Amino acid sequence: MADPEWFVNGVFLLETEWGPRELLERLLHIENELGRKRNGKWGPRTIDLDILLFDELIVREPDLAIPHPELDKRRFVLEPLTEIAPDLIHPILRKTMDELQRALTDTNQKLKKMV
Repeated sequence: MADPEWFVNGVFLLETEWGPRELLERLLHIENELGRKRNGKWGPRTIDLDILLFDELIVREPDLAIPHPELDKRRFVLEPLTEIAPDLIHPILRKTMDELQRALTDTNQKLKKMV
């Protein structure tokens, strides 16, 4: 089996006057400007910008899910998120990012930390 393709992932916190819908529209615009093509759900892509959390909001719409539904399963998201906001609480699971990261059991998720 071939090695999976590597991706560069990062997270950041921001303050905004926009609501979740407007933020999503702006992120999609950035993806389009950078040449993102939507060719399937899990395939390679130029860029992928996701809203992981938005305050304590819980949103479940066909094209917008907050918190991100895979957040608690993805080491490549939880490790950098825990570095910048370990005490941030998942509004559905009611656990901190640090607790979620420590609870990960999937050892197949390999990361290379970039400095």
